Amino acid sequence: MNYTITKSPEGLTISSRIQERLQRGELVQAQVDEFAEFLTQVDRQLLHHPIITDNVYTRWFSEGQISDTELRHFIKQFSVFSNQFLIAALQKIINAPNLQQSRAGREILLNELGVIYRKPEQAIAPSTGLSEDEKDRQGDPELVSTEGTVDGGICRFRAAHFEWLADVANGLGLDFGEIGKRQHGRPTTLHFCDELIRLYGSADPAIAEGASFAVENWAAAGFWQELEDGLGILKQTRYPHLRLAFFTWHNRVEGQHAGHTLEELEEVYFHPDFDREKFMQGGREILEAIAVFWNGLERDRLEHVYL
Repeated sequence: MNYTITKSPEGLTISSRIQERLQRGELVQAQVDEFAEFLTQVDRQLLHHPIITDNVYTRWFSEGQISDTELRHFIKQFSVFSNQFLIAALQKIINAPNLQQSRAGREILLNELGVIYRKPEQAIAPSTGLSEDEKDRQGDPELVSTEGTVDGGICRFRAAHFEWLADVANGLGLDFGEIGKRQHGRPTTLHFCDELIRLYGSADPAIAEGASFAVENWAAAGFWQELEDGLGILKQTRYPHLRLAFFTWHNRVEGQHAGHTLEELEEVYFHPDFDREKFMQGGREILEAIAVFWNGLERDRLEHVYL
């Protein structure tokens, strides 16, 4: 199944899935026109939020000029967000309004915890022939995949995303006990984590849907590439043994997650009880929380505040 959304230079447009539903008579033209107008609003208010289009911190990070102290601070703060996200993801599953969305949430959470995506018709590929450096850059096929489902997948401790991040931290002199806990987070980081739980994991399905849509489209908008670019420079110049699988894998997979959220929106939008305003509220508020996190890191950098 193709999860790619249709986007023109003017913004989001109607996907082939909606066109097919119109042709089958499941929707009428007035509904499709209204949905197109809503997508224009979503594109303008959410997908063009400054933290998506102009992340000052990650743009600076991509240049690879970060100091050792700044890098450890970044990894520590990012590890808090990454670990605390598990709480928000579980909350999202608990509050899922239907089985389909519960399963979609479990796909993400179980993969985070170490269940490897697999294509139903394909066994996990052997790693024969790949060097350790290639496995780190491309992803060890025995531990990672960017496609498929966790249903029937293998769970391995070393496939848990936080273990990959712990490998990065270890290469910078940080041990497991120094990362991921709330006590390691700056107030701006903890604000983001708490807002993820409140919004992404909301019991109100429209709030949660809006937050999820915004989070996944933020993740697919390029900040992972900027992080990978900066870390790649550091690996070449100062840290030849730095493990980067956590960042390279997320950079490859996040576009797939964003596609899922648009498909979910297409499903829920046409329900009589869908609340457009709450959807937009969830999206706007989580993007503001994301901005607090990244702008906090930028302020820490400028003011030389490190944990």
